[in-house]
Amino acid sequence: MLPLHDNSRRPSRIPLITGGLIALNVFIFLYQFSLDPFSTNDFVYAFGFVPARFHWISVFTSLFIHAGWLHIIGNMVFLWVFGPNIEDLLGHSRFLLFYLLCGAAAALAQYAFSPDSRIPQIGASGAIFGVMGAYLVKFPHSRITTVGWFIILFSLELPAWLLLLWFIGLQFFSGVGSIADVAAQRGGVAYFAHIGGFFAGMLLILVLQTRQRFTVRRDLSW
Repeated sequence: MLPLHDNSRRPSRIPLITGGLIALNVFIFLYQFSLDPFSTNDFVYAFGFVPARFHWISVFTSLFIHAGWLHIIGNMVFLWVFGPNIEDLLGHSRFLLFYLLCGAAAALAQYAFSPDSRIPQIGASGAIFGVMGAYLVKFPHSRITTVGWFIILFSLELPAWLLLLWFIGLQFFSGVGSIADVAAQRGGVAYFAHIGGFFAGMLLILVLQTRQRFTVRRDLSW
């Protein structure tokens, strides 16, 4: 399922950091897309996070590299749906710090399971799962319009707590099933990075000072 928008809360300030992060991710992806395959491979290995040659800079640069169109589009949609309200609570500068810390926690979580891996870890999803974890803590009863497909395309509105617990539960069970692939360094989805980012977001949103600066849209129809 893919979330489309939040139906119950309107941020009181323009989400400058959320929009800026999306723009930067798209710009870097388009640059990466313009490279030939050999240069792309070098680019990913230079700026992706490779556990076997741990470096703090690559922990953060890896958050802005994506493997393909579906990868970046999916990540940016999730960031746009869940990011603005968390940025509204934290303020612009604290939200940027929060995002980067969640991304770092995600990388370290995956590193804990495969410290000798030479496969680059890339993508913003660890940091975005942190945003989703914070959203679960702060807005569990918000309504999220989602689209999905099962034989046919369908749309439905779900409470945030149900949707987000479904997402993190899927990561947990998929992560357990991927342990053999992680040990064999066969690549794939960094499920433990998603889990680490999610729980880091839940913790950080409680530690960082927030302000309730949102307004609620009420349905006045009878």
